[in-house]
Amino acid sequence: MQPRNMSMSGVVDLAAVKAAQEAKTKAEQARAEAARQGGGGAVSPADLVIDVDEAGFESDILQRSTEVPVVIDFWAEWCEPCKQLSPVLERLAVEYNGRFLLAKIDVDANQMLMQQFGVQGIPAVFAVVAGQALPLFQGAAGETQIRQTLDQLVQVAEERFGLTGLTVDPDAVPGGGGAASGAEAPVGPYDALLEAAVRALDAGDLGGAIQAYKNVLTDDPGNPEAQLGLAQAELLQRVEGLDPQRVRADAAGKPQDVEAQITAADLDLVGGHVEDAFGRLIETVGRTASDDREAVRVRLLELFEVVGAEDPRVIAARRALARALF
Repeated sequence: MQPRNMSMSGVVDLAAVKAAQEAKTKAEQARAEAARQGGGGAVSPADLVIDVDEAGFESDILQRSTEVPVVIDFWAEWCEPCKQLSPVLERLAVEYNGRFLLAKIDVDANQMLMQQFGVQGIPAVFAVVAGQALPLFQGAAGETQIRQTLDQLVQVAEERFGLTGLTVDPDAVPGGGGAASGAEAPVGPYDALLEAAVRALDAGDLGGAIQAYKNVLTDDPGNPEAQLGLAQAELLQRVEGLDPQRVRADAAGKPQDVEAQITAADLDLVGGHVEDAFGRLIETVGRTASDDREAVRVRLLELFEVVGAEDPRVIAARRALARALF
């Protein structure tokens, strides 16, 4: 079985943009439905750590990743570092109280999954968020590093995908205490507009999605979800209907043509070639001046918005852009 919709290197796949927004909508709908039914979706702490095999990968990891970040622990009985790491991950899964789900995969019994994730050695820890896989770390890590990594994962899952995690039954939590994590978050003032943008994307109406995001930003210019959605939708609209072969031929044959390079960079990013897109535009900045240079710089900043400011490729490209400009 081949895992679907997965980007093993962490590349931003614009084909997954709509899937991410759909994941957020589904998560919100699931929480609303659980609330209508009296919160029947609560799980016990024991449900936060599960064993997964190849047969259960689709339902236990891919499908669950539209509700909650799934952290995957690749381990084996003979692996001594695994015996140190796994108990820490299991303890943190309970401590984080449903903000992520821990899936344990025995590599000896699931060689195909190990190969598909490109695992070179164990222990190896990955995450799957809204169907998208990304490596977290390999080898026995310290608890401080693990916590920092998990905190970043939970933050990205919530901000980018709206995944706020699972509701844990407070009566089943060791020590009780009535955890507040099951409380429903209030509906935000722009939820209807953001949902309208997602519906427009579903219908292939990129113009409608763009306008919906702009409507949010008119009142709330700093809304991160609308900023990201607008940048992505505008990029998809720009490349819609383009002939990739012709675009790349024009860019190769006309290195001084700013528009040709900008259009090719858009295609690079949509195809998942993030560093190629950034590199192309940074090189173009170095060859241009005045209005042409400014046009390239602005487009590069727009592509940074699509990928995300925290992405290490964006951080590196910002430094390279500064060197090219100054």
